[in-house]
Amino acid sequence: MESMISGPTQLSVSQRRYSALLLVVAGLGGLLYGVDVGIIGGALPYLEATSGLTAGQLSVIVAAVLLGSVISTLFAGLLADWMGRKPLMLLSGGIFVISIPVIAISSGYESLFFGRLLQGVSGGLIGVVVPLYLAECLPSSTRGKGTGIFQWFLTLGIVGAAVIGIYYSYRVQAVAQASDPATLFHFKDQAWRRIFWVSLPPGVLFVLGTLFVQESPRWLFRRGHRDRALVALRRSHPTHVAQAELDTMQQVTITSTEKTSSKAAVHDTIFRRRYMIPFLLACVILFCNTATGVNSIISYNTGILLQSGLSDLSAHWGYVLFTAVNFLITAVGMSLVDRKGRRFLLILGTTGVIASLITVGTLFLRTERSNLECRTAVQALVSPQQDLSLAFNRAEASRLLQASGYNEDQFNDSNTSLAVIYSYGGFSAATTFVRSDDAAAAPIHITRESCVPANRIEAFFKNPFADLAAAQTAPLKIQRALINRVPATRHGWLVALGLYAFMAFYAVGPGVCVWLALSELMPTRIRSVGMSIALVINQMVSTTLAVLFLPVVSKYGYSTMFFIFAAFTVIYFLTATFLLPETKGKTLEEIEQHFEGVRKI
Repeated sequence: MESMISGPTQLSVSQRRYSALLLVVAGLGGLLYGVDVGIIGGALPYLEATSGLTAGQLSVIVAAVLLGSVISTLFAGLLADWMGRKPLMLLSGGIFVISIPVIAISSGYESLFFGRLLQGVSGGLIGVVVPLYLAECLPSSTRGKGTGIFQWFLTLGIVGAAVIGIYYSYRVQAVAQASDPATLFHFKDQAWRRIFWVSLPPGVLFVLGTLFVQESPRWLFRRGHRDRALVALRRSHPTHVAQAELDTMQQVTITSTEKTSSKAAVHDTIFRRRYMIPFLLACVILFCNTATGVNSIISYNTGILLQSGLSDLSAHWGYVLFTAVNFLITAVGMSLVDRKGRRFLLILGTTGVIASLITVGTLFLRTERSNLECRTAVQALVSPQQDLSLAFNRAEASRLLQASGYNEDQFNDSNTSLAVIYSYGGFSAATTFVRSDDAAAAPIHITRESCVPANRIEAFFKNPFADLAAAQTAPLKIQRALINRVPATRHGWLVALGLYAFMAFYAVGPGVCVWLALSELMPTRIRSVGMSIALVINQMVSTTLAVLFLPVVSKYGYSTMFFIFAAFTVIYFLTATFLLPETKGKTLEEIEQHFEGVRKI
């Protein structure tokens, strides 16, 4: 079906400038979202070294963003409908701006937690309202590019966080070589604060830019402000196109009202076909998008590369290259989305993601077959206080292998790594892999506090069937202790190339199209609330994978996790291929009519 809006679409100078302003505001919103995701990675090592916080408190500080995001996402749709898209954008940017000094000048756990919680609230609101606003404001011919800019700058925020992190790692290394411990401590304390201060200017610019944009024309129309909606449309659309879109909104409203008021029609609830089918389709896409493992692969990228055979410095630079691939290929996807279409890019992207995940999983599987179990030998090292401290180096690796009855020659003097899965009562946890050739690695330190929840609420979410009281006195039990041969550097770079391919295919397809699918598929009446629900599902999947990633990797290896991600991506591919309509060049009203069964896209 051809779009109902046709004819010349030459924009005036003022319309082009306003469209550019919309894209700038979208980019800054994406940048803030990316900063929310990535900034803690560079700051955490120095925060951990100087804050005096316990491991549990640091975990809460890291997770506070996720908590704030989940809370705000739940209500973002309702707030966007109640107060409007523009005011909510101003509110989200203002919250982000306030969060930075709260964090950067904090001197204790409570203020750090509150500041990070505010960052999460800001990120959750931005993740809903900016794509929603763009979908409702931009012409159908540029809607893909505009929403793609949100994702592009989101990746720029992650790249920026990675570059800032590695910059300060070099600075800290230089200070460590030339100064005394007190000076080094002071520099680290200032380093994590400066990392947060650097993220303040984008927040201020986002707020200032939002002041100069119009309210969403579709929000205005639904509130009965037809004249104001036309004025808002004319800011970014040629006059005849703006009038045609407004007429289409009116016609869709009349058609919907006639159907709803007829005796044979059901009440106009969200359970109607026109609402439920696109809503469920968007939820499946959001679920599968996260289940590709993209967030886990980004978060644990350095650890994955270390275990694949790269050195510490190479792994950190590998992560910087990984984020750069994400940023650059997102630009490619952004340029293609309005020409090739959303469905084409999703099919292309998911196909490449599946191939990349299977390749990386197979590479790890070949090395993980040689894993050796040393559980009994590690259990013997548990202290009478039921904790364990183990400095894993080559000498210790040799001792554990011999104590477990293995011939050390099986590893041919290769570097090795160790991961431990342990439990206190019904609660279990896992360490990350520690390499025997990493002289700077901290010893494996297992305590009850690192495993057993601090209260019943935390215990319920970790294991609702476990006995918290019993776990607080239960002995430490080593479930598994796997020693693995660290592959050669060549193997590490092969894994890195596989991850770069994964990121490239994700960026060109799902990375660009997921925000579009979310905002385009939802009908106007439920768009804001539906987007909130779908994003909450997305964040629940992300949280679940974050919780399961290390235990699954420690017990079954990276290969299992990558194969699981590939399986979910197959579902993603099938959904995009057989269920998703092409929405390129269609107005939001035309897409809505498609799901009503009025017209076929």
